[in-house]
Amino acid sequence: QVQLVESGGGSVQAGGSLRLSCAASGLPHNTYCMGWFRQAPGNQRERVSSINTVGSTKYADSVKGRFTISKDNVKNTLYLQMDSLKPEDTAMYYCAAGSGFTCSLLVSYTYWGQGIQVTVSS
Repeated sequence: QVQLVESGGGSVQAGGSLRLSCAASGLPHNTYCMGWFRQAPGNQRERVSSINTVGSTKYADSVKGRFTISKDNVKNTLYLQMDSLKPEDTAMYYCAAGSGFTCSLLVSYTYWGQGIQVTVSS
């Protein structure tokens, strides 16, 4: 049984930092992509950042230079360090994993966490 459990969200002022964690368990051996997505009210879910099994990372243009994705394969945990947060980063953030080979695409992901709220005030 696959479980992805996010933690570390909350409220912060603009310019502040948060680190999201995603504890993964039960992922199949063919999992290739892990990523973070976000969805603000009234908006579509969008990819924030992704990382594949060889450690190659990608970022949305809106977060490049501010967010850093990483994973600890021993702890089976995915992280998203978010610095210089802006009010437009306010959204529900989701951890995801899947066996697709194009980690920038939503369709590459099969498993999703419940989501965690990040709120950035100006």
